[in-house]
Amino acid sequence: MTDGVSSSRCVYMGTAGGFAAILLWSTSIAFTRSISEQIGPVTGAGFVYSISAVLGLIGVFRSSRERKKLAGLPPRYLLGCGALFVGYMLCLFLAIGMAKTRSQVVEVGLINYLWPTLTLLLSVPILGTRARWLLLPGTALALFGVFFVLAGGADHTWQAIIRDLAANPIAYVLAFAAAIAWALYSTLTRRWVGDGKAAGGAVPFFLAATALVMFGISFFKNEPRVWNPHVIMEVLILGGITFFAYSLWDNAMRRGNTILVAAGSYLTPLFSTLVSCVYLAVPPTSTLWMGCGFLICGSLLSWLSIETKKTHRVPSSRGMQPPTAIPPMAL
Repeated sequence: MTDGVSSSRCVYMGTAGGFAAILLWSTSIAFTRSISEQIGPVTGAGFVYSISAVLGLIGVFRSSRERKKLAGLPPRYLLGCGALFVGYMLCLFLAIGMAKTRSQVVEVGLINYLWPTLTLLLSVPILGTRARWLLLPGTALALFGVFFVLAGGADHTWQAIIRDLAANPIAYVLAFAAAIAWALYSTLTRRWVGDGKAAGGAVPFFLAATALVMFGISFFKNEPRVWNPHVIMEVLILGGITFFAYSLWDNAMRRGNTILVAAGSYLTPLFSTLVSCVYLAVPPTSTLWMGCGFLICGSLLSWLSIETKKTHRVPSSRGMQPPTAIPPMAL
């Protein structure tokens, strides 16, 4: 009985942490762009993730329990998911920093939010989930939402999308690469670590690795690096947000009700777009809101297509049977 209550509490806390992460992430795109404009995307990322890593590592080294948990993590999780984590951060920071205008930042953000739908698609081969026919129209609707924004509305054509992409292809490609990387990270975390009862996450070490990679790249880039009290405050805030959000999310993916958190996470594009428009002073358009709505509806349709009543066994060397719940969300 006690174990049941403890388990229920663990699920509740993990789920609540997942929703907190969603709210924190909604501010990240705006802060990232502001920091990138002042000190450069790579330099900014290096300092942001250094702060996040220090906060995380303090907790790890102060707790013998956490250190013991780390010893139980599979090497493929540490190496594979660690590489995907770093790759995601690098792609997204560069995509936001390389956007030519603040309006383009919002577009890049929406492309990044294709990843929940991609997560669901990847869950079929990776987690062995079963999907109904709604997965295909859901995916198509999510993609249409992004293309709708890039084309400038229903009256525009594929030529408009091509012109928009051709004007700054690297930023858009990096945003899409980020979406793929986080989709893989989410599904593989669940695949390789499961519910996390025997092991804790390695997020602080992933953050530290990200900071080292960013600083290494920054030595070869000529970025503005104009420091002032405002950007220092933004770096500190985003560093704290990043640590707490990713730690809460990692815990939610391993311990919480991922199905419930998944439903809430699909509203993140709306929250993030709203915060970005306000903080970056980007005038919102009807096209933007409609595209955001299409993306959210498509993601929700994809989520509804996943069968959750039955668990499909995935081949594993340890015979592990991962749950059908699909872990979403990031920046």
